[in-house]
Amino acid sequence: MMPAARESLLDAAYTALARRPWSAVRMVDVAAAAGVSRQTLYNEFGSKDGLARALVRREADGYLAGVDRALTAHSDPRERLTATAEWTTSAARENALVRAMLTGCWSERLPSPALSAVPSTSAVPAQRRADGPLPSPGDFVSLVRDRAVTVLAGPGTPKSDTADLARSCELAVRLALSCVAAPPGEGGVTELVRSALQRQAV
Repeated sequence: MMPAARESLLDAAYTALARRPWSAVRMVDVAAAAGVSRQTLYNEFGSKDGLARALVRREADGYLAGVDRALTAHSDPRERLTATAEWTTSAARENALVRAMLTGCWSERLPSPALSAVPSTSAVPAQRRADGPLPSPGDFVSLVRDRAVTVLAGPGTPKSDTADLARSCELAVRLALSCVAAPPGEGGVTELVRSALQRQAV
């Protein structure tokens, strides 16, 4: 099956989820919305749980791709971390699955696949990846922190400086996640992260 068809099925599942709880989303409707047969849907994802895992994996990848864009959007390291925090809060506000992944709070409306890997018999590489472990909130903190350190440290940065930088990056990520869980008032995440980073070695 073409990757484009897989994407259109995931788009159809995401759209269905925006309209009704996952428990009420039917595979036949997802297939019809994507313009493929139900058999094609099952061939691609294996089951409704397989579809859920693939959807969660895609949204996790989309969030992390946004992190990579934010980290290269500015030349100033503090602005890069601020942009990453802003992206984190806006992605969580606009995408219920990203919010659930970042906070670990899965509402009854959402699919909530196990984060541990599941046995995969799929012949589809993308599905085998989706059947692998899914990131927990703690995993996201590490993933974003490590990506930020890689971008900001550059080659040849002394290890002691990298440790300080990692703490600053983690602080920015954790502040963003706290803003997802409890939205801040005026100034929002931008002011919080900027003022916190002023006191850090970034």
